[in-house]
Amino acid sequence: MARGSVVLFNEFMLEIGKEVHDLSSDTFKLGIVDDTITPEADDGTPRWSDYVANEVATTGNYTADGETLTTVTFTLVSDVATLAADDVDITIHGSGFLDGYWGILYNDSADNDEAIGFVDLGGPVSEQAGDVTVEWTGGVVLELPANVA
Repeated sequence: MARGSVVLFNEFMLEIGKEVHDLSSDTFKLGIVDDTITPEADDGTPRWSDYVANEVATTGNYTADGETLTTVTFTLVSDVATLAADDVDITIHGSGFLDGYWGILYNDSADNDEAIGFVDLGGPVSEQAGDVTVEWTGGVVLELPANVA
């Protein structure tokens, strides 16, 4: 099972202000990429198109352009905004990918498939070796820095 914290792209907060994302109704996906690219929080204007060339093989149970997140909720509890979803589970497949390193979370409803963040899968993660599961335990915390005026 893959584990790691979601790191938000810096650009994401700007895009919220520009109303690029509707966290309550847009469709979000998690695309899996290999280690020939390394996402960074300060990637400028990150889009799924920046990473798709490095997507893992789609010959098994993984879907091209990523898995759609289901039961997506956006809540505010104790002044903390959280985006949560059901776990993403890609079941074992003998001809599936062998080299998953990063999960790229992006907005498939946005005009340019703007990316929200990424998770280090601790790769290489192999669909051939077993189920690949990304748990959204506690959700993705969307938090502005303290002392924002």
